[in-house]
Amino acid sequence: MIASVAGRVAAIAPDAAVIEVGGVGMLTHCTPGTLATLRVGEEARLATSLVVREESLTLYGFATDDERAVFELLQSASGVGPKLALAMLAVHTPNALRVAVAGADLKALTQVPGIGQKGAQRIVLELKDRLGTPEEAVNAALNGERRVAVWREQVHSGLVGLGYSSKDADEAIAAVEPDAEAELAAGRRPQVAALLKAALRSLSVR
Repeated sequence: MIASVAGRVAAIAPDAAVIEVGGVGMLTHCTPGTLATLRVGEEARLATSLVVREESLTLYGFATDDERAVFELLQSASGVGPKLALAMLAVHTPNALRVAVAGADLKALTQVPGIGQKGAQRIVLELKDRLGTPEEAVNAALNGERRVAVWREQVHSGLVGLGYSSKDADEAIAAVEPDAEAELAAGRRPQVAALLKAALRSLSVR
């Protein structure tokens, strides 16, 4: 089992990326959302799931461990293979899938190409007690919001402590927000010290 890959992003295609690991390029199939967090030439880490078939070994990559866990659970439902599971995660986030399955939201599930009414009913029946409850989904989302609030508050306090106005601090936070969101999307906690330095740079070039 290859649980993760980490290395330089060598190439990005519409449905996959090549990550160089120890001099070997690992072709990793990903959702559009995961691919959007990657940049050619930059370092990246992906949680991965290796699907073994008689004729092939296929590696699937995810921005977070939670996405990988949901990907693997989805395949335990009848008729759901790795490609369909990946398509489900391309359309819905893990938490959105939990809510849809727990609430028997067939309309949401049939938005995924390849899933019809009967397929959606089967997925709900087989996975409703396995993906997690809507409450767990909401709590996970709230935890993400708290992480965002923490780095914002700390960077804002740091800038004000250095003598910048609250308005300047807000503008600097807006400038570094994409970096913080990329870290959160990758399942990592934003590094406040690095964000503070980036915010100071943005203020110095105005």
